[in-house]
Amino acid sequence: MNRHLVRYVLGWVLIVIGAMLILPVIVAFIYGEKDYMYFGAIAAVCLTAGLISSRFKPKNTQMYVKEGYISCALTWVLLSVIGCLPFYISGQIPSFTDALFESVSGFTTTGATILGVNVRIEELSHSMLFWRSFTNWAGGMGILVFMLAVISQLSGQSNMYLMKAESPGPVVSKLIPKLRGTAGVLYAIYGAMTLIEFLMLALGGMPIFDAITISFSTAGTGGFSIKDAGVIAYEGHYYWQAVMTAFMFLFAVNFSVYYLIITRKFRQAFKLEELRWYFVIFVAAVSVITIDLTLNGYYPNMFDRLHHTAFQVATYISSTGLASADFDMWPAVSKSVLMVVALIGACAGSTGGGLKVSRAIVLVKSTARDLRKILHPNSVYTVKMDGKTVKEDVVSSINTYFILYIFIMVISVFLLSFDEKMDFTTDFTAVIATFNNMGPGLAKVGPTQSYFDYSAFSKYVLIFDMLAGRLEILPVLMLFNRNCWRTK
Repeated sequence: MNRHLVRYVLGWVLIVIGAMLILPVIVAFIYGEKDYMYFGAIAAVCLTAGLISSRFKPKNTQMYVKEGYISCALTWVLLSVIGCLPFYISGQIPSFTDALFESVSGFTTTGATILGVNVRIEELSHSMLFWRSFTNWAGGMGILVFMLAVISQLSGQSNMYLMKAESPGPVVSKLIPKLRGTAGVLYAIYGAMTLIEFLMLALGGMPIFDAITISFSTAGTGGFSIKDAGVIAYEGHYYWQAVMTAFMFLFAVNFSVYYLIITRKFRQAFKLEELRWYFVIFVAAVSVITIDLTLNGYYPNMFDRLHHTAFQVATYISSTGLASADFDMWPAVSKSVLMVVALIGACAGSTGGGLKVSRAIVLVKSTARDLRKILHPNSVYTVKMDGKTVKEDVVSSINTYFILYIFIMVISVFLLSFDEKMDFTTDFTAVIATFNNMGPGLAKVGPTQSYFDYSAFSKYVLIFDMLAGRLEILPVLMLFNRNCWRTK
């Protein structure tokens, strides 16, 4: 492995983190809080270390798959550790494990929190709340994608390996000839959509600070709220919650769709099979849950049922994790539909988590193909998406991913079972919620609860799940592969 190149990339990561930490310094000054000292000191150390490390450019800047995966995984570990320091050093989250859990949850856009029991969310300072929500936004599109938009020292193929390791979804492709330009386009769309959501919320009467942090959380599909009651605190503000619903849905769409729309390739954009199935899954889930709530007498009128159902389906399919109601009190059918939607997740190339709609489509089609082959062994069948044949190596990699996906979930639930304070429903949904970067589960980790009561060991299992889910498993597993660390 080219360790000098990995060190060089991490040097740039430190520079980016240091620059990001300046934002909460500004917020601390605005609100007259002393927390600017913590953010400022950590930012200074990061910038200094980053400038020193990135100054020594390696002679060989060619990055291969293992360097890309290792760089990506270490980036997220580094982000999480540095991101937790303001919480821990300031004493606002007194446990390092809890501070790390919160930081990992933020950067992986999971939204699972340990706050609300020992430490109330609203007890955090404005600068800490801003930083907490900003981690959702920064993690949504990805730090490495941002780096590719601002630096060009690595070769084009190196950039591609970094972006493949970073970006959620089974396929990463160039929108325009230069990958650096692709990263720039992605962040431009991401930033513009975030700004539009902020303006819609602010002009709709939401307090400015709330509008900023909610926009960060929904754009990154992270789900951190600055209220102890979450979005339930905005009960009765139907417009605000409707805006959140719309943008959670939109941020879970493949960003290539928006690029095609911007370039006026409307027909090509709306013909994408993944987009059509994403819409069908959303509508089907909303319909089933609305009918279930109606039959069981939940909410006084159809408008409330549709409003809360659409919000919860949007938050689960996008893996955002916000809650407009305590859906843990809903009927079993409704909760089951939400869990299925969470497992499928968002579109590839979005800020959302989960298995991804495109993977689910390929898995279903490849399974159907294999069943047909059993009946007609001499026939030739192919898996197609968008009218094109999916290559066998892609089908194989998706099948491998799914096997790893199920294996990690099973092992994680088993490890959590040693935490005897929790029941099976809590453990099972906690793993689903963290591994799919969704946030709240059911029972003791439901929308009105937190992950605080888990033991330190269980929290580290869930931290691993959050990182593995955000990085699509392989980059994190590579950290434990000895062959990846051998120097050429």
